[in-house]
Amino acid sequence: MERADLDSVLSWFQDVEDLARFDRTTRVPLNTSHAEEFWRDSFTSSDASRKCWFIVESSAGEAVGLAGLESISNINRDAVVAVFVNKAMRRSGVGLRASALVLDLAFRQLGLNRITSYYREDNHHSRDLVAKIGFQIEGAMRQAWFAEGEFQDMVVVGILKSEWMVRRNVLAQELDANTIVTLGPNDCADWSWPPRIAEV
Repeated sequence: MERADLDSVLSWFQDVEDLARFDRTTRVPLNTSHAEEFWRDSFTSSDASRKCWFIVESSAGEAVGLAGLESISNINRDAVVAVFVNKAMRRSGVGLRASALVLDLAFRQLGLNRITSYYREDNHHSRDLVAKIGFQIEGAMRQAWFAEGEFQDMVVVGILKSEWMVRRNVLAQELDANTIVTLGPNDCADWSWPPRIAEV
């Protein structure tokens, strides 16, 4: 993620009701200076060993979402994954492919063994996404997510490297190549989802 991506991120973070379905920490619209402060570590390498965020782009180069890893632990070899997709692109497969790509990065490049994620209990889009990826429900944190004047349970899900490597092969065969998500330039075929069949 680069500073130039901030305008897109800022526009998504103005819809507080929508944001509250995906992020349990931000409850007010961010202005530019707050957004720069919030995302500063993503622009620098100072905290790169603990987090990494990427802008998800359409094939036309338009920013359509974010995907990343937080709380990366090199001791426990785990992290937390988070994905946000612009409303207009939801249910198009972008979130699924971006999630798969970040899991590939976590397990195949960073050597992690476990990835955790969370979602608000009433967020059925997130529930369906993590189920399709292969995450297992591990429990719920009761009334841990406050939004729209009430407390919601927060569902905790996780996936192990061994589980992902099996699910990855099946998912790569199921997904068509009409929608492709890439880390880096659009011609960077080494880090795209679905992966090339030879990689599977």
